[in-house]
Amino acid sequence: MGQIINGKARSAAIKEELKQKVAGLKKKGIQIKLVVILIGDNPASQTYVSFKEKACKAIGINSEVQRLDKDVREETALNLIKKLNADKNVHGFMIQLPLPKHLNERKLLDSIAPEKDVDGLHTMSMGRLVIGKEPGFVPCTPQGIMDLILSTGIEIKGKRAVVVGRSNIVGKPIAALLMHQHATITIAHSRTQNLGAVCREADILVAAIGRAKMIKADMIKPGAVVIDVGMNRDENGKLCGDVDFSAAEKVAGYITPVPGGVGPMTIAMLLKNTVLAAERKS
Repeated sequence: MGQIINGKARSAAIKEELKQKVAGLKKKGIQIKLVVILIGDNPASQTYVSFKEKACKAIGINSEVQRLDKDVREETALNLIKKLNADKNVHGFMIQLPLPKHLNERKLLDSIAPEKDVDGLHTMSMGRLVIGKEPGFVPCTPQGIMDLILSTGIEIKGKRAVVVGRSNIVGKPIAALLMHQHATITIAHSRTQNLGAVCREADILVAAIGRAKMIKADMIKPGAVVIDVGMNRDENGKLCGDVDFSAAEKVAGYITPVPGGVGPMTIAMLLKNTVLAAERKS
């Protein structure tokens, strides 16, 4: 039976550490502020933003949500970004994704000043991640995944890692992070031939493909570290990941649950990046 990697407990420990840093900066007269731009009325996005607001409040960071109508003109959104870039009281800000289809996601993300890009999605941030150049911000979910993998205490160097999913938000950046730790990387996806065989080679398997329970137990190498990034609903409407957890935990050495695995770490890393942005500015 695999050991559960408790993202909820790990994120709580990180938040406690950050709380002390925030308090230290307050003593120096620095009140950290994070702004989230929320465009439209996507229910999931509204929920995620409320989680971020609560997390900020818990550790002493001021947070603000700038809400824009779903039909907002791109120029209006760009003007808001320009305003936040210039606001010395805002240490970091992010755009909640996904965006309404009429908006150019890359154009908006790349309009954020890199030193305030606490979500780590600016082209410059991504480039710095790939080449290993500091200072930059690492995207929150991959950073959280890396923390969870390291928390197991396993030796990453020389291990075979398979990342299922090639998104800019998770797949590509976690592959880069694992490569920096000297793992041998394979990026697989929905069109990969013999996906099960590819996954079974993995000492570290990261499932980020967005399909409920797609990764079955027979696709997992016995003793592997399995990180499930998926947030899906099963046939009964219950929240589940990309991994068939109940069967997979009998094979894996370590495994993250859904919920309670990667999700809490994403918010913890957003807070960490925001504190880092304030420290760099101080």
